[in-house]
Amino acid sequence: MKVLALEDNKELAGSIHDFLSMAGYICELAENVAQAKNKLLSFAYDCILLDIMLPDGSGLDLLKFIKAEKIQSGVLIISAKEALDDKIKGLESGADDYLTKPFHLSELHARLRAIYRRKHSNGNNSNIISFNEISLNTDTIQAFINNQLLDITRKEFELLMYFVVNKNRVLSKQAIAAHLWGDYTDNLANLDFVYQHVKNLRKKISLLNGADYIDTVYGLGYRFTAAETEA
Repeated sequence: MKVLALEDNKELAGSIHDFLSMAGYICELAENVAQAKNKLLSFAYDCILLDIMLPDGSGLDLLKFIKAEKIQSGVLIISAKEALDDKIKGLESGADDYLTKPFHLSELHARLRAIYRRKHSNGNNSNIISFNEISLNTDTIQAFINNQLLDITRKEFELLMYFVVNKNRVLSKQAIAAHLWGDYTDNLANLDFVYQHVKNLRKKISLLNGADYIDTVYGLGYRFTAAETEA
């Protein structure tokens, strides 16, 4: 999962970053609304941790921006404010959940996982993401093609999940690299490793007779293109 944490308290932001990184997430930080907007327009995030009180504005204003730009990330408000009005405004503006400071990082982690599951699951098991013959278990980090276990690395699992939850969207090599490895890849001149990961994933899916939904969009990147199988 890739998370953007918008928090101006550097100590708290650092703690969140370190905790989520140790949990296997990619966590990026922004300390004000302007930085957050730039990141949201450049990269895709699964979840956004959003403080309300910020140096250059309100997190509630950023929620309006997220809605206007049709950004599909889950949003968890984290704020020292305990007023009921703030919670209601945040939820009515599009937030998925609200966590009041101070909080335990383990609770933050649980809330993020719950938001992610609600956003991307379809079916009765909230840890299962399915598309046609593809099934992804986000708890066990396992992928199945036609009910057969797919032999892939964790990065390949994350890449496949990124494609599935963003189907029919063109994803640039830079966006894929940043999603899987963080935005330190911004200054890399060569992103051929993305091509290699996509190639390996295609090959492994093909070995289990899975369909090749990944289209190359020349000059732009890749698109996971397919129609849902009718029941």
